[in-house]
Amino acid sequence: MARSAHAYVRGNTERFYEWLNASKPELIPVGPSIWICGDCHVGNLGPVIDGEGRTTVVIRDLDQAVIGNPAHDLIRLGLSLASACRSANLPGAVSVRVVDALLDGYARAFTSRPARVTAPGAIETLLKQAIGRTWKQLVRDHLCHTKPRIPLGKRFWALSRREQRVIADLLPETEMATLAEQLGIATKEESVTLADAAYWVKGCSSLGRPRYALLLAIKGPTGRSRLAMLDLKEAPPAAAPRHDKATMPRDNAERVVTAARVLSTALGNRMLALRLLDRPMVLRELAPQDLKIEPDCLPPGAMDQVAAYLGRVVGDAHVRQMSAKDREDWHRTLRQSRSKVVDAPSWLWQAIVEALASHERGYLQHCRRHIALIDA
Repeated sequence: MARSAHAYVRGNTERFYEWLNASKPELIPVGPSIWICGDCHVGNLGPVIDGEGRTTVVIRDLDQAVIGNPAHDLIRLGLSLASACRSANLPGAVSVRVVDALLDGYARAFTSRPARVTAPGAIETLLKQAIGRTWKQLVRDHLCHTKPRIPLGKRFWALSRREQRVIADLLPETEMATLAEQLGIATKEESVTLADAAYWVKGCSSLGRPRYALLLAIKGPTGRSRLAMLDLKEAPPAAAPRHDKATMPRDNAERVVTAARVLSTALGNRMLALRLLDRPMVLRELAPQDLKIEPDCLPPGAMDQVAAYLGRVVGDAHVRQMSAKDREDWHRTLRQSRSKVVDAPSWLWQAIVEALASHERGYLQHCRRHIALIDA
């Protein structure tokens, strides 16, 4: 998280909700009670493949998902985009246009329902890259080879005997084929075995939480074999506030999978809620088409187009959960709160500016502590 202010924003969900609780939440409109991402930054959206082989951009990380206020997803995404602009040293006017475009794209989900939303060039390029990827590329990306083993080192650690035992009990060979079939990565005619497993050190959001990489060997009736990779990680408690009267699964893994099947069906159908070492765990298939959007790699001139497109993606995930009356009321709230100076609503722009200032301070303090620890 010390690499840049934007990396800090992406990796510190708790800071965002601490700021939200310490600010003036009464100034933020309360939308319909629906499932929200809860951690809706740019890196948590990207191409995902569905069961019919179609690749679309959706919300791809639901660890923080709750039934809450859709305005929180808008602010979190706007903060991420504005922070990316700042990290790229773009003029402030670009951030203004980006927030304006974000709201415009989000609001379009409530006014029109075209069969397919045209993606901007930068996103279209990423989609083409995702569609053309193969299993071999996926395995090479994570393992640096295509052999049926996980190389131990900095990213992958050996399992303890206890971990080996509980994973074997959780995923017995007799049920492996059924599990793979449930996840959509094997057919009834194919045999499936667990080729290897390792502890996975991945991402700042995973620090302190068990996470494992599982490698499956899948063999067809003709004898041809291929590899598949699964991600097994603990589902953390949600930092995002939920609506007081919301009813959600108490088990965090069940909460994450339920939210995924509502917000991102293509992804949710490839996830299972389990328990391992008395912890809630989510098992997820890793598909070669699943990629994240890296705003640092986007052309500066395309940031507003990307913002509008991502706003539409989030808007689509929200609007399909709302009744006709809720859609109309929420859209009216967004429309009424528009500022006469800029098209973005005053509450959204004000919230993003204040959140950005808070995270800039937090980032510098984080860097100071990080350097002190290295020097010590």
